[in-house]
Amino acid sequence: MARTVGIGHQDFEQLITNGYFYIDKTKFIEEWWESGDSVTLITRPRRFGKTLNMSMLEKFFSIRYAGRGELFEGLSVWEDKRYRQLQGTYPVISLSFANVKESNYDGVKYSINQILEDLYRKNIFLLEGELLTENEKEYFRGVNSSMNEATASWAVHKMSDFLSRYYGKKVIILLDEYDTPMQEAYVNGFWNDLAGFIRSLFNSSFKTNPYLERAVMTGITRVSKESIFSDLNNLEVVTTTSDKYETAFGFTEEEVFFALDEFGMSKKKMDVKRWYDGFTFGNKTDIYNPWSVIHYLDKGKLRAYWANTSSNALVGKLIREGNRDVKQSFERLLSGEHLVTSIDEQVVYNMLDADETAIWSLLLASGYLKVIKATEHEGNELGTCALNCELAITNYEVKLMFGGIIHGWFSDNISDYNDFIKALLLGDVDAMNDYMNCVSQSVFSCFDTGKNPSKKEPERFYHGFVLGLMVELADRYTITSNRESGFGRYDVMLEPKRESDDAIILEFKVFQPRKEKELLDTVQAALKQIEDKNYEDVLIAKGIEKERIRKYGFAFCGNEVLIGDWSGKF
Repeated sequence: MARTVGIGHQDFEQLITNGYFYIDKTKFIEEWWESGDSVTLITRPRRFGKTLNMSMLEKFFSIRYAGRGELFEGLSVWEDKRYRQLQGTYPVISLSFANVKESNYDGVKYSINQILEDLYRKNIFLLEGELLTENEKEYFRGVNSSMNEATASWAVHKMSDFLSRYYGKKVIILLDEYDTPMQEAYVNGFWNDLAGFIRSLFNSSFKTNPYLERAVMTGITRVSKESIFSDLNNLEVVTTTSDKYETAFGFTEEEVFFALDEFGMSKKKMDVKRWYDGFTFGNKTDIYNPWSVIHYLDKGKLRAYWANTSSNALVGKLIREGNRDVKQSFERLLSGEHLVTSIDEQVVYNMLDADETAIWSLLLASGYLKVIKATEHEGNELGTCALNCELAITNYEVKLMFGGIIHGWFSDNISDYNDFIKALLLGDVDAMNDYMNCVSQSVFSCFDTGKNPSKKEPERFYHGFVLGLMVELADRYTITSNRESGFGRYDVMLEPKRESDDAIILEFKVFQPRKEKELLDTVQAALKQIEDKNYEDVLIAKGIEKERIRKYGFAFCGNEVLIGDWSGKF
């Protein structure tokens, strides 16, 4: 009989004691302990078992769980007598920044202060007796949600001292989802304020801490050393391209197929592979998304479960506000092509606005892209190792997630947007103009919110609009943009997948007051370029009759749009 699937359990003890479905990852305990590394940072995509594994480490090592060996009986780690003797023998400080998601610096600092206050509350017994001096007890009582940065920065260091003196052993520190506040700081514009505080906290906790035995941090990204890890030369970083802990996070194909057999779903293996496979950690390929696999085992339906586990705000911001090159590259990825780019695994959040490769590095670390092929090359002037990677969208589930993000850009005007799509398919130019102007008036600015928005080329908007077309019409058209055709480059081409649909060429042009008197002139220039450059040649070469090729010129002046075709309609 198949085991019960418990959804959303991140506490190892609760999962084991209830006998819920669990794939044994306790080999990670041995791998990590035997590595001997002082401070380990492990990056993996969200919902890949980081929190559960950190809970597992806490339950295994913590003195609070001494004598609880039954939690590990029958699992890999319990087969070795040395580890049976090691269980429950260390003081452990376990923290998580997973819920630190406030939109301003004061809110983030307050949340972190609350986490530290809770740590001290759990160890309130240390105030009893004479272990601490009166000054130390005063400091202990001063750790609260309103404490200043200096007090907060030393809180973990001080607690390490107190616990090590009480138990006579150095402490193990576990910090889960360390980079969640970092992402919120970037999205909401207070990165510089937070970086200094986090740098001080990490330095005192992990570098200048003589009471530290070992530590593990987990997160989605490897935030650059220069940003917050500048003093940590004892840090071992394990990213998705590292060989260490390859199978400790996520499910291997063998584990997934064994589970499908257990649940009577053997015939669904290839479907599950298409939806949830695609991740590579180190040299281990065919890593599956564990969150989605567990949901599928429970519900028996192929759905985009992982895509719905967060708002994806950062991903949407990077693509929406990205320049033409970012959007064009993303168009290629959505159409199934590969992207070749340099990748630096040290994510510099304050470079995301200026450095396109930083965007792809972040999307790779987050699990939205996968490496098809990679070669190392010399990094930047700081001596970091960089990779030249061929990237693709990870799997079908992630492709659907991107579709949802893009669809959300037009959510405030979804009715007008959908009506524009209908008008385009019908060839109704009057309706196209009405609905397109409604959409552009509403969402134009959200595509161009960078520090130096372009007043001459509203490319961020119309390339974002093309991505919207790709999502809405993917079942009927193959959509490409800015590709070679005839004697030049067209802006957008919609190649029909069925004979009943017309092919469509769209040419975008920006109003130039020095050359043109009105938007109508710009439309005519766009239409003339379609003809002069023979953009239709690529479609005719594929057997599409000339009569089935419709051509439209789009003229932009700010967020005002005029659309016309050769019939004289505008």
